Amino acid sequence: MRVLVTGASGFTGGHLARYLALRGHEVRALVRNAGAVRERQLQNIEYHQGDLRDSASIHRAAAGVDVVYHIAAIYREAGLKDAAYRTVNADAVGTVIDAAAAGGARRVVHCSTVGVHGDIEHPPANEDAPLRPGDIYQETKLEGEHVARKTAERTGVEVVIARPSGIHGPGDRRLLKLFRGVARRRFFLLGSGGNFYHMTYIDDLVEGFRLCGEAPQAAGRTYILAGGEVTTLKDLVAIVAETAGVASPKLHLPVWPFWLVGAACEAVCAPLGVEPPLYRRRVDFFTKSRAFDITRARTELGYAPQVSLREGIRRTLDWYQAAGWL
Repeated sequence: MRVLVTGASGFTGGHLARYLALRGHEVRALVRNAGAVRERQLQNIEYHQGDLRDSASIHRAAAGVDVVYHIAAIYREAGLKDAAYRTVNADAVGTVIDAAAAGGARRVVHCSTVGVHGDIEHPPANEDAPLRPGDIYQETKLEGEHVARKTAERTGVEVVIARPSGIHGPGDRRLLKLFRGVARRRFFLLGSGGNFYHMTYIDDLVEGFRLCGEAPQAAGRTYILAGGEVTTLKDLVAIVAETAGVASPKLHLPVWPFWLVGAACEAVCAPLGVEPPLYRRRVDFFTKSRAFDITRARTELGYAPQVSLREGIRRTLDWYQAAGWL
């Protein structure tokens, strides 16, 4: 089967492209800089340079493929205007699906995020839980879902929406600060640490994406893809500490001063295009619960996470250490 993976120079998209190639698929990988991924090429990965804001490059990459896995997105970058998020995370979704339709693809798997649910009042949340995005990234990812569904209706292409949670694994940078802070004994908790967090190991996630792309019954459906275990943030930190061979952090500090500092940092730094030393969303990490019910993915797709929380953390830490990131 011929597939296209957007965002293939990133952590998740890169893992997915290599996973599908190793399973024997002919993979086209859409990247912004083909030279940056040469060292990761496999025999059946064909790299296409392009940009989500360049419709022609998307159409060229999508020509003749069977399934498109749309992973590319703007996550969270300092100094970006809301319009930049909207262009990539929402508007470009329609461009990708239009290109898929023009190229003859039967299905597009669109990667969204569990962040569209916002703070989970009654965990675990399933796909029908209220949608309350809390920042511009989450807002535009939700808009992207709406665009995906509308474009699917117009073009006739099957669309499957995947909402991953807490992705980690070798090469991940999103949770690197947590792992590094704990391993270096420079981490403390804000609040009690009793909020829930739901991790997903990258190997399980890419298998979930594959199932979304291949299961006939997935057409038109939305799936939360998460690991098999939910933990509190406090216990997650303790597992990271134990795996790193250090004592678990005992210091707990109040939340509100850091939230105020985060707001001030954003107000000062954002207009200057400078990365704020603290975001309010980083404070939210310590207070908002993220716990999800993956029953739909289990029953409809046969999704079955294989990597335990402890094993995933061990593999991630081992990779960080080998790469010199810790």
